[in-house]
Amino acid sequence: MDYSDSRHKPHFLGKVLMAAILTALCIFILKQSPGFSGDSMFSRHEPGVTHVLVTGGAGYIGSHAALRLLKESYRVTIVDNLSRGNIGAIKVLQELFPEPGRLQFIYADLGDAKAVNQIFAQNAFDAVMHFAAVAYVGESTLEPLRYYHNITANTLVILEAMAAHGVKTLIYSSTCATYGEPEKMPITEETPQFPINPYGKAKKMAEDIILDFSKNADMAVMILRYFNVIGSDPEGRLGEAPRPELREHGRISGACFDAALGIIPGLKVKGADYPTADGTCVRDYIDVTDLVDAHVKALDMARPNKVSIYNVGTGKGRSVKEFVEACKKATGANIKVEYLDRRPGDYAEVYSDPSKINRELNWTAQYTDLQESLSIAWKWQKSHRNGYGSPSVMTA
Repeated sequence: MDYSDSRHKPHFLGKVLMAAILTALCIFILKQSPGFSGDSMFSRHEPGVTHVLVTGGAGYIGSHAALRLLKESYRVTIVDNLSRGNIGAIKVLQELFPEPGRLQFIYADLGDAKAVNQIFAQNAFDAVMHFAAVAYVGESTLEPLRYYHNITANTLVILEAMAAHGVKTLIYSSTCATYGEPEKMPITEETPQFPINPYGKAKKMAEDIILDFSKNADMAVMILRYFNVIGSDPEGRLGEAPRPELREHGRISGACFDAALGIIPGLKVKGADYPTADGTCVRDYIDVTDLVDAHVKALDMARPNKVSIYNVGTGKGRSVKEFVEACKKATGANIKVEYLDRRPGDYAEVYSDPSKINRELNWTAQYTDLQESLSIAWKWQKSHRNGYGSPSVMTA
């Protein structure tokens, strides 16, 4: 027994020493990371610098918004769990804005209240732009619980963290899906909200929570209800790169481009018997560049004790058939089209009345040529056939 102990003690002590060295090394590396709670530029408020938390900033709209904020000299922290976003978009932004104190990326799940609270504790945020969400109507009808958790419950987590750490400004990414299928067009902000699918219902619940919370919280709140988003960065730095497994649920523009690239044999249009001029759905297509411009204007105009809600659209409806023809011209491809049954939870006609945002924020959509927006997006798609590359490769 004595002999055995004398042989194993040095070995055991060696393991302890190695563990201590590795622990010290991990702590050192952690302290060098931008999200650590030390005295980094992100952890303190600075006069003249607005620090914006962008949730879902690795996603399609969130990454474009982060790019615009960075161009406008905001300080940006992106939080994303990469379940729908792309680390490639983060890398692009990091390469464009490598200066200290400009951009940091934190890999975290907004459903983890402890992690979210820690992020708020370690960073001095002035405002939150909350984009993070799952956002496919069809998928929401198949997985409603995922949508209520990801959209409604996670928004509650964000609000609790904002309340605990005194962050008073919120720009919330909502949707025209909260209106459902209104009796009258165009849709105004006063149009009754009767969502008809879990996606719209989850977003409306989140809106209701925000509105109730803001009544006694000295909040500056801007709720932006998007219509159908298309396009990409005009300079070709960012684009839309949905997960391959989600293509069947994705935006029509992504399906058109996949068909033009030969990734799929053709385009499947769900629903050709709607009570519209040509039988296909009518939508208001808003370019992502215009959309993020609305966010920046909303942030600039946000004021304490004031809640504003805006529709963000062009004010003009286009049918799916019109969209497909514009996509054919933009890509130069003869896209095969197959018409199928309607998609569950969808509606015939939706387009906006954007007069309120025009009047109050001096915002008007500029990229209103459907073919031009699709042409810009098509250039990015052609040069990024595999999107941003593998989402599994991560660098903070």
